[in-house]
Amino acid sequence: MTTEITRASGAGPADSSAAAAVHSALTGPTDFPAVLRTASGKVPVVAASAPPAYSWRRRYAGFLRLTDFIVLTIVVFGTQLSWLGMHTVIAMPIPTWPGLTSYTLLSGVVVLLWMMVLALNDTRSDRVIGVGTAEYKRIFDASFMLFGVIAIAAFLLKVEIARGYLLIALPTGVLALFFERFLWRRWLARRRATGEYSARVLLVGSEGSVAHIARELKRSKGAGYRIVGACIPTGRVAGQLTDTDIPVMGSVGSVERAIEVTGADTIVITSTDELGPQRVKQVSWALEAGRQHLVLAPSITDIAGPRIHMRPVAGLPLMHVETPRFSPGQRFVKRMMDLFGSLVIVTLLSPVFLVLALVVKVSSPGPVIYKQTRIGRHGREFQMLKFRSMVVGAEHLLEELIAQQDHGNEVQFKMKDDPRVTKVGRVMRKFSLDELPQLFNVLGGSMSLVGPRPPIQREVDQYAEHVYRRFLVKPGITGLWQVSGRSTLSWDDSVRLDLSYVENWSVMGDIVILLKTGKAALFPGETAS
Repeated sequence: MTTEITRASGAGPADSSAAAAVHSALTGPTDFPAVLRTASGKVPVVAASAPPAYSWRRRYAGFLRLTDFIVLTIVVFGTQLSWLGMHTVIAMPIPTWPGLTSYTLLSGVVVLLWMMVLALNDTRSDRVIGVGTAEYKRIFDASFMLFGVIAIAAFLLKVEIARGYLLIALPTGVLALFFERFLWRRWLARRRATGEYSARVLLVGSEGSVAHIARELKRSKGAGYRIVGACIPTGRVAGQLTDTDIPVMGSVGSVERAIEVTGADTIVITSTDELGPQRVKQVSWALEAGRQHLVLAPSITDIAGPRIHMRPVAGLPLMHVETPRFSPGQRFVKRMMDLFGSLVIVTLLSPVFLVLALVVKVSSPGPVIYKQTRIGRHGREFQMLKFRSMVVGAEHLLEELIAQQDHGNEVQFKMKDDPRVTKVGRVMRKFSLDELPQLFNVLGGSMSLVGPRPPIQREVDQYAEHVYRRFLVKPGITGLWQVSGRSTLSWDDSVRLDLSYVENWSVMGDIVILLKTGKAALFPGETAS
């Protein structure tokens, strides 16, 4: 095989400069066959190069294994030391080695068992690391299962283990593991932004579906999918996919050779009209078990995991997508979260409210609180409260500023240096302090802590029909739009995030958004205005 092709199958993606060599590899003779056959001559197997001695998946799992062990050792033995001391013994003696107390031995066993259940529950699998909540959920489930088994075993064996020891070690250990994994995620995100620690993806399907999936994957680099090529029906070898930098590696019939040339370890089939069931089976048979993976990508997007259920029927893997439900129970839980959360925040920040009110009053003439009519749930109008951050009569100056807009999008007006904003208002808006009075909107029931952005009537008049689904829930002080780019988002991205929230609401989702909002408010960066 030529030098260019060898280079294309290495660590970096195949580029357009290797197009001629790629064409030769996919269409002409090679030094060795791209597809071998078993003795029966029926099952194709890719003659892929030997897998790397230590892949990024194994390396990252090794990092997690080491730090998990360190964290759990510190937590468990630290709990024993602080709660019981090093020389306390369990009421019912258990066998020990010389120099070891029964609790010291128990702590060691707990650490080893905890490491074991984390491994058995696949908490370090590359399918859950980096994004989403599945990694945290698996850690939580495994930990509580372990301590439940320990409690039951202690009861059956009549071993009196100190309750405080278990009650402190469990939540502390879970929280410590969460924090450790969070730090690793930050590290992993930085690596993935440069293309490292990512699956090498070959897209297979129609040109339109391949382009669509490519856009969605590139939107979320932290998910760890690095596109190295595409196979489309036309098979324009030695070219690139339209409006992208993705090299076309051949037709859908050249998947096996394209895998070999690009070094792909993940094959994503974006549509099956051009392949057919038998061809999809052949592609799956051609993958090397444990190293290469097949992914079927449906055309639906922005659907959360809990709404998706797989059910095999007559050999068909049917995907069930539940319709969004807003039950009275869900609304009650969300309302209680809003009431409790807003009361706590108002109580804690009451001195800040007083200081901000005084500063606004002294800094410029006009009222302290600015009221603006916004559109809420089911299209009802309400008065949204904010600390005044603009000069009096700012709304009347809007028309002459629209032509100078430089920071918002085609529906939402934003200016990076809006002349209507006061000096104090500029600081408050940067750190979202002007929005604190909206907590009283939450207490009154017109808003929620988390939800879609509350629009004004001028914006609603420009909505497409599908955008009205934003009004199925109450607008929020914060939301996905607030923690995902704020002023830098396009209108389509703003709508996509709001509708994704409406369609996939969950308690845990709200908690995650609130935590991210706190970080965004303290460290606003360039997206705040």
